[in-house]
Amino acid sequence: MTGYGDRGDGTGLLAIGAFARACRLSPKALRLYDDLGLLPPAHVDPLNGYRRYAPAQLERARLVAWLRRLGMPLARIREVCALPPDAAATAVAAYWEQVEADTAARRDLAVFLVDQLSRKDSTMATTPTPMTLRAAALTDGGLVRTANQDAAYAGRRLLAVADGYGAAGGRAAATALAELTALETRDPAPADLLDALEEAAHRANRAVRQLGTEGAAEAGCTLTALLHAGARPVLLHIGDSRCYVLRDAGLVRLTHDHTPVQSLIDEGRLTPEEAPGHPQHGLLSRALDGSEGFAPDLRLLDARPGERYLLCTDGLHTVLPPGTLQEVLAAAPGPEQAVRELVTRAREAGAPDNIGCVVADTVAADA
Repeated sequence: MTGYGDRGDGTGLLAIGAFARACRLSPKALRLYDDLGLLPPAHVDPLNGYRRYAPAQLERARLVAWLRRLGMPLARIREVCALPPDAAATAVAAYWEQVEADTAARRDLAVFLVDQLSRKDSTMATTPTPMTLRAAALTDGGLVRTANQDAAYAGRRLLAVADGYGAAGGRAAATALAELTALETRDPAPADLLDALEEAAHRANRAVRQLGTEGAAEAGCTLTALLHAGARPVLLHIGDSRCYVLRDAGLVRLTHDHTPVQSLIDEGRLTPEEAPGHPQHGLLSRALDGSEGFAPDLRLLDARPGERYLLCTDGLHTVLPPGTLQEVLAAAPGPEQAVRELVTRAREAGAPDNIGCVVADTVAADA
């Protein structure tokens, strides 16, 4: 076995194989880190391209190896390696704090999924409890924007929020919710809920398209809506507004943002804590914009009495972390108090955007 003396040229440099063994990185990884500019070799032979490393590079290489074992993205590792030791230690601590928070969120989601699957099994043997909604909605212009383009609705069967964008975004959000609220006057059978909500959303998309043909400026909006009848509500979602549920498993997010930044997070190229500072933060990859390709997410939920749902625009969830959302939802005696406290907390946090939120409790129909 060759050791650190496997230098091959008498220069004091380590051949790539010896350096790889010393820092516990594979030669393949070293080549990748060279290509990325993260760990360039001290010398590259101009004839055969063979890489050699200085012994002094071992400390940085070992740090890279340790950070990769933590799961830190390469872009973040480059930043940490460029910092002095104290600042690097702070950056690693902040990264790991976020990892633990993400792990806790995934744990909650796992508990939620176990609960959902158990419900499906028990529902086959029992009759679901008839339920109704007690809900409240509230919007606020925030502290920065000159106009409020958010819309929120809380009815007997329907909950919905929409966040408009563009010069006519407020009209788009209001138009979308107006199309959906027509469902309040209908009484679709539980088996028809999904089709009823999807058809209403497509009508809303066509109505927003009509705004453009009538000479309105650019118009579009997000849309997150929940249509309830019996124990199987239907959730429809497009954009970056969100739906959460508070139950025994804690607060669980039920929607997935349709944004370029969320795609980068999904691919592991961006961490959640890096997202707010990304230049594409706030851009949408899917929205209710009148286009022919309108394709919202749809899913059936299993609901039980005693759950609390939150639908909100990004003016709320980008300024209040999940822990604060859960704290407020768990403490508020009713939906009215919950929406007021959520808006108050958002304003205290600076409220740079419009705020729209709906809170609803599921209760037994005979309660």
